[in-house]
Formats: sequence, structure tokens, C-alpha cells
Amino acid sequence: MNEVVIAGIGQTSVGEQWDISLRELAYYALEAARLDAGGLTPQALYVSNMLAPALSHQSHLATLVADFAGLQGIEASTIEAAGASGGMALRMGYIAVASGTVDVAMVLGVEKMTDQTVSNVTAAAATTMDADYEAEHGLTLTSQAALLMKRYLHEFDVPEFAFSGFPIIAHANGATNKNAMFQRAIKLASYQRAGMVSDPMNMFDVAPNADGSAAVILTRPELLPKKFVHPLIQINGSSAVTDTLALHDRPDPIVFNAARLSVERACSQAGIIPSDVDLFELYDAFSIYGALALEAAGLSEKGKGWEWASNGDLSLEGKLPISTFGGLKARGNPGGATGVYQAVEATLQLRNQAGENQVKDAKTAMIQAFGGPSSTSVTHILSKLG
Repeated sequence: MNEVVIAGIGQTSVGEQWDISLRELAYYALEAARLDAGGLTPQALYVSNMLAPALSHQSHLATLVADFAGLQGIEASTIEAAGASGGMALRMGYIAVASGTVDVAMVLGVEKMTDQTVSNVTAAAATTMDADYEAEHGLTLTSQAALLMKRYLHEFDVPEFAFSGFPIIAHANGATNKNAMFQRAIKLASYQRAGMVSDPMNMFDVAPNADGSAAVILTRPELLPKKFVHPLIQINGSSAVTDTLALHDRPDPIVFNAARLSVERACSQAGIIPSDVDLFELYDAFSIYGALALEAAGLSEKGKGWEWASNGDLSLEGKLPISTFGGLKARGNPGGATGVYQAVEATLQLRNQAGENQVKDAKTAMIQAFGGPSSTSVTHILSKLG
């Protein structure tokens, strides 16, 4: 397999963008990535999206984006893997370039979630679950995560407000991210006063649905000028793993096996162990997911993942910074675009271009996106080339 590098990145702000169409939102990130890559033109376009057919009444999305961007004639396909869509599209782009089939690939994630009512978005998101045995009976992604947190609290000796560290860290980092939906830090007292969404999860345990688009351009380093416009970031490991779709089919619902395996395989490819990474962009759509992701990666003992967020180890200055630009909780949750945002944010860290969000001496990053409760898990390892 050939070396694959990220040569260009682009992103839009995340939030409620009612005045921008789906195609326009995608175009802004696409053009920003091409500009960042010195004008490289992709031969293939992989567009990640979760809910456009349901919420924007638009299928055949990749062809629409290619057409609107003036890229007619290139290969284009839409990748859907629920919340892991962005990570899966990144993997498809990586495989295409690594295999030599494609010289330059663009991976673009785009989602419009705020044009519809909350009830419509909730119903659309539930289509990513088992329709016959979960969604049909009223289960939603949020209530499912609440059941996981309740089970976690039942099994382990966890103090009240134990999960507060995850949103507190995310909002502290989001406060200095100009593209974040929420640019304000919160204190423990705010978490303690927050209204309940789905017991035992409160408002700060649930990431807000948002609109956004992000893009990366992938190529092989030998195809670029020796003196390129910015540092190149290499994808050293890539792994996608599935588990059961329905949560009730698992022997232990609070063990994310797909997340564990995807971390193990991606790290093995990269020749590292999880504790070697300098930052971890995990999938914090719900606070409980943050704890379970840390445990699945072997970075914490089972039942102890919440402690990392409580003792400062996961802050920008800690042992393993997470959600360095606010994560899903503060940056916002742009659905199927999430995994691409993670790649953009990790690239900024490794280029030393993260500004106030910079992790000191960051050389290796791990990014991970989930489809549902790790029904699909996609993990990538990134590092600075050279």
C-alpha cells in the first residue's frame, strides 16, 4: 500500500445555517480544501451524509455536489454509515489513494439538520437503528444512550454528576473555536442545574444537531512538490468495524467491541499503541459514549472512563487531550460530516495551526466516529510526515 497524506483541508462553521442550501454548504468546504491544497483537482469525490434523503429530500448527493462544483466527469459516490459516515468516507478515500487507483481524492462531509423540526430530525435519525426491533417501538438514539448510561450507573460505583467532565472539557475547548456552535465555557454548577433530556442524561450530555460541511484532499506525497505549501499529514492507520445493529443483541451493551477492534487494528497498522497518541478526537455525541470510547480503546479500565474527564487528564494541557475544538458537544453534531470534521481538526493540530486550541508538541492523533452505539466504528491514526 502507498503512503497517503492529507494535502488540503476545509470547513464551514457549525450551527443553524437556514440561509444556505445543502449544495452550497458542501461547495464552501470543497473550495476551501482545494485552495488549501494549492488548487489540486480530485479524480474521485466521496461524500459522507446521513440524513439528506429524509431531511433535504436529496439522494444522489455526491453527483449533485460534483456538478455544482464544476467537477463533472469525475468519479463520485455517497457514503452512509450513520454517525460514522464521515469516518467511513475517509476510509474509502484512503483505500482509493493507497491502492493507486486514484491519485487525488476528496472526502467531503455535509449535513443539514436544522431546517426541519426536532421531531422530524429525531424520527429521521432513528432510521439508523434497527427499524423492526428498536425504532418501531419508540426508541431514539438519545433514549438509547440514556439506557446505556443508566446501565453504567447501575453496574459501577459512579458518583453523582460523574459524566460532567466530558461536556465541561468540550465547552472549554469550543470557547476558542471560531467554527463552533457554542463558544462559551461552562462550569460544574451549570451542568448540575441543566434540565433533564432523557433520564439520567441532561442537556449537557447530549450534543446539539447542527449544519456543517468539512473536506479533506488526499494524495500520495510523491505526487506533490517537495516544498509544499504546508506540512503534510499522513494517515498511518485506518480501520472500520461493525457490531450488532440492535443494542439488545449484544452480550454486554456497555462494552463497545467494534470501537475496541477498530482502535486495535488502526494502531497495529500504524505501529503504535493507543497510549502513544497525543490527542484523541472521540465521538462524544453523548457523554456516556466518551467514557465507553476510552474504555474500549484500552485507555481506561472498565467502569473508570468517566474518571479521566474528572481529573484534568483530558484537557488541552492533560495527558490525552480530547475534543480539542469542542467535539460534537460544543462544536456541534453535523451528523454524517462529523468524521471529516475530526480529520480537519486533527490535521490543524498536527500542522501546529490550531491557535488557542493547540495541543503542545502534537505529533500523532487518533480520530474515531461511531454509527449509533458503536454499531459501526471507524478509527484513523494521523501523524505529521517527516
